[in-house]
Amino acid sequence: MTFPHLSLVADPHDRLGLLRTDEDWLQQRWEDPASRVLVIAGTRVRPGPDGLEWVASADAPDGVRVLLGDRDGTTWWAVIIDGDVVKAEPEQWLPLRGLLPFLSGEAVAQAPLVFHAIGLAEWHWAHRFCPRCGGRLVPRAAGHELVCVDCGKAQFPRSDPAVIMLIAAGEPGTPEERCLLGRGRTWPEGRFSTLAGFCEPGESLEDAVRREVLEETGVVVGDVTYFGNQPWPLPSSLMLGFHGRALTEEIRLEDADVEDARWFTREQMRREAEDGSLVLPGGVSISRSLVEDWYGGVLPGSW
Repeated sequence: MTFPHLSLVADPHDRLGLLRTDEDWLQQRWEDPASRVLVIAGTRVRPGPDGLEWVASADAPDGVRVLLGDRDGTTWWAVIIDGDVVKAEPEQWLPLRGLLPFLSGEAVAQAPLVFHAIGLAEWHWAHRFCPRCGGRLVPRAAGHELVCVDCGKAQFPRSDPAVIMLIAAGEPGTPEERCLLGRGRTWPEGRFSTLAGFCEPGESLEDAVRREVLEETGVVVGDVTYFGNQPWPLPSSLMLGFHGRALTEEIRLEDADVEDARWFTREQMRREAEDGSLVLPGGVSISRSLVEDWYGGVLPGSW
């Protein structure tokens, strides 16, 4: 089956990493009338009436130029400007989550470029001073490196590894097999999702899966197998998907962030998704792909 989260990374661009320090080449590509630029205020983008607007470089405001790369013979850029402009029109400038509806249909091909651009914008926003000496950081390498003006220490973009997992119990493939879903305390009624959490220092991904499930639900997990991954710059995560097999099934809710957790058979999941009492994650998320992979087909409804 086709997994819905893959649509957001289906058409990657050539990031041209070896050309990020070639100032003559960068200037030449910037001045090319065919080049296109996404304007980001702080970490937010203002869509136009027809979706996301990529302007010519001649029409782009001054700011930090970020080379995204090449696709289909066009050079794509982002320009990061001061986030204070958002204060005048806060409802018009959207964070990445608010932009996801504009990355559907034919526009989904823009998703890798937008994820790249906003991921770097989030990094620039959060890293303004040197963690070694507190000095001011300035960009170089076409926005992909920050260097301290005082000690010269270079900083590079980082992605935080987060595990997201579909935990199952019972004989695989039988009507009695069930999967474990949970819900956050602030979520609307009926919304459930796969469990997830960040990997801690010195921890393997598989052990992170086991620890997070145990902490959130009290369920002990044995075998863990890799499923796939999804870049998720909200603000800087890489979601790593796994399937796991439960060794125990008793649920104990001791994590303050988890309001409820339940085991669902496939029949329960189908029935409740159809009547709207169970609301599953959206189609662009790897969580949805994990659920439908276990279920064995497409399910109705989503966030």
